[in-house]
Amino acid sequence: MPRYEYRCRTCGDTFELSRPMARSADPADCPAGHDDTVKLLSTVAVGGTKSAPAPNAGGGGGGGCCGGGCCG
Repeated sequence: MPRYEYRCRTCGDTFELSRPMARSADPADCPAGHDDTVKLLSTVAVGGTKSAPAPNAGGGGGGGCCGGGCCG
């Protein structure tokens, strides 16, 4: 089940809730009992030790955004 992050506008605490995606926009009470909360936009962290190779900025038949040519 996805976890969503919320911030309480009353006390400033940030907290997480596990809930179905269909309920992600439902109101959430903060653990201190306040009901003035806002859902935060979270980023997804992906672990690993390898990184993707850098794109070929010089063209040269690598495909690029325009089939290998320079967009301009």
